Amino acid sequence: MQTHSVDVAIVGGGMVGMATALGLAQAGFEVAVIERFEPQPVDGEPRLRVSAINRASEDWLKALGAWSLLPPERVAPYGAMQVWDKDSLGRIGFTAEQLQQPDLGHIIENEAIAHALWQRSLTQTGLRRFIATPQRVAQGEREAWLTLDDGSMITARLLLAADGANSWLREQSHIPLTFRDYGHHALVATIRTQYPHDGVARQVFLPEGPLALLPLAQPDLCSIVWSLPPAQAEVLSQAEPEAFNAALTVASEARLGCLQLASERATFPLTMRYARDFVRPRLALLGDAAHTIHPLAGQGVNLGFGDSQKLVAVLCGARANDWDIGDLRLLQRYGRARKAAAQEMLAAMDGLRWLFDGVDPVKKGLRDLGLNLVDRAGPLKDRLLRHALGLESTMNGRHRD
Repeated sequence: MQTHSVDVAIVGGGMVGMATALGLAQAGFEVAVIERFEPQPVDGEPRLRVSAINRASEDWLKALGAWSLLPPERVAPYGAMQVWDKDSLGRIGFTAEQLQQPDLGHIIENEAIAHALWQRSLTQTGLRRFIATPQRVAQGEREAWLTLDDGSMITARLLLAADGANSWLREQSHIPLTFRDYGHHALVATIRTQYPHDGVARQVFLPEGPLALLPLAQPDLCSIVWSLPPAQAEVLSQAEPEAFNAALTVASEARLGCLQLASERATFPLTMRYARDFVRPRLALLGDAAHTIHPLAGQGVNLGFGDSQKLVAVLCGARANDWDIGDLRLLQRYGRARKAAAQEMLAAMDGLRWLFDGVDPVKKGLRDLGLNLVDRAGPLKDRLLRHALGLESTMNGRHRD
């Protein structure tokens, strides 16, 4: 059995896991990443799963050297956002010019980001990649061990779980989850629009759930995320294209004219998950392994990149002071900060879901009043926009320890 000794072993080489690996390796740590499949180049038709990458995440990807490896034709900047409540006067709009920014973010396929990070890792010293599946984990006082299905073993001073919502490493560590079924499924697809989207991200709150239309690089293509009750999501996912197109056009109030499917459709259940502990001795959870939130504001991956940045900062501070990077007291600096960020985001999503759920006339009045007041309130609107860009400290993890 071949044994590899590193400072940090990361289970999961997706977007958050590999970003963390690159950040640590650039800081001089010896890092191992264990991933079942090597990310492949993205070409052809747009993939269904996309993320709205905010300014803080963009800056992090640039610092890691991965941003320049993204295919330019698959990076779609958006300069404005429009949010409205269907069949009412409530609406709010944001533009990049309000904060003297070139854009509000970029819509990018998840697979394109994962591949760019993986490509960057190929030239990073101090970073080893293992295409394997972990089978056993054990922990001692000074180090932890991972046994892989290829027969090798990795020893590390710190293990990181970045292996997604159904994290194997989290389960092996017996960390309980707080979770809640949102009672909705997300229907995702790529659609072709009659009118150009003009780089505007749109979201309409419907009685059955929010619908987001996210602009892609082509001027007449958008990615949609439609939150629906499970039965309705199933019906629409199986409907004839013409019937689906008509329902989607009506739901969007034809803001972009007649809409047409340009891809397959997929659905997945929406569940809030929140790990009771983000850290244990010699273990930390990142990204979806620690928390999953409603895609209402497209902040899931940005929250994960915030985890990545914060953990790298904490471990670099430990290295400068010659501290044990697996010590629980040290790791709690990361855990406290990122738990606070996740709790804030979860509370905000729950509040929005409650306010925009259903057709109750009192809530409808509150929605109309609130959206219109915020739209006219300069300082509050600017603060919300800074949150969306990831420029507020609570969104990028720069909490006090």
